Amino acid sequence: MRPRTTFLRLLWLTCVAATSVPANTLAQNEVPSTAGDYAVPHTRVDVGQGRRLNLYCRGTGSPTVVFESGMGDEAWTWFRVHAEVAKVARACVYDRAGYGFSDPASRPGTARNAVADLHALLRAAHIAAPIVLVGHSYGGRIAQLYAYTYPKGIGGLVLVDADHEDAAVRGNRVTQGKLKLLRTQMDAAFEQCRSAARAGLHEGTEAWARCIDDESATYGPALWPAVKAARQGLRRWDAMASERKNYDTRTASELRAARRSFGNLPLIYLTRGVSPFAQPGQPQSATNKAFEDDVLQSHEEIAALSSRGQNRIVAGAGHDIHLDQPHAVTDAVLTVIGMQSR
Repeated sequence: MRPRTTFLRLLWLTCVAATSVPANTLAQNEVPSTAGDYAVPHTRVDVGQGRRLNLYCRGTGSPTVVFESGMGDEAWTWFRVHAEVAKVARACVYDRAGYGFSDPASRPGTARNAVADLHALLRAAHIAAPIVLVGHSYGGRIAQLYAYTYPKGIGGLVLVDADHEDAAVRGNRVTQGKLKLLRTQMDAAFEQCRSAARAGLHEGTEAWARCIDDESATYGPALWPAVKAARQGLRRWDAMASERKNYDTRTASELRAARRSFGNLPLIYLTRGVSPFAQPGQPQSATNKAFEDDVLQSHEEIAALSSRGQNRIVAGAGHDIHLDQPHAVTDAVLTVIGMQSR
């Protein structure tokens, strides 16, 4: 299984993060030869206010596929999918403000502000419509809000285990308050790690072991050093803290206020097949089943907002479907691209 040694994978989505998957997945056995391409900055695009965002595009053709990462993840999280999609279309990954090789922002980390940054980035980089947006986790909220804000420029959506804007309320209800308790514990743990980053996270220390997952097998020797360096930096922890602070408040409200039909927009939702709370070798608890059933229902609800929407359950994949079963994401993107001519 891919290494998941600390509590922090629960933090990226606040409660629905990555989980263990079968050991025969691509993530365990192969690291693409292109992995090292993501370890360095590419085009740093001026988006205003003296800030630059790191953008990496490869391939040619239309539409352009743009990938939006989840909370706590940089552009390189797509390294197993990006190059494959670029074989048939222009494909672009980028670092949001404060992540990877992008400059931080002084304004709050909300979906609306992320949409503004993405729009400025696409305009400055001369990336023309139509755009197919692929959003993982928190990035799925941003992708949906972008599609609502600039509908004429969007040719399709692929939502990779993205959560509903009411995920916290719904999850707390079906777990009878257990989710809220877990989130409180995770908030405290997150702030401890952020404080450790402020003081300096050093490999080999107890704080490092608690706060940094060893995913060297996932990213490989060419990319893992860059991933590791970013994860110990305070700039990234501060960016993530701002996104977390606004996640259930401003960001949820922004998407809730925009929520409406997607019309006939090509839309594929990918839902994890493995629960983040599954205990290996143990039967599924009633609470876990209720939680996962509600997650699936919420994804079905969003997919149904498009007359061409569909939800696909990806067997054997946890929350990080693009790492666990990257072919499922590539297939979904290619399907949406193919729907452009219909």
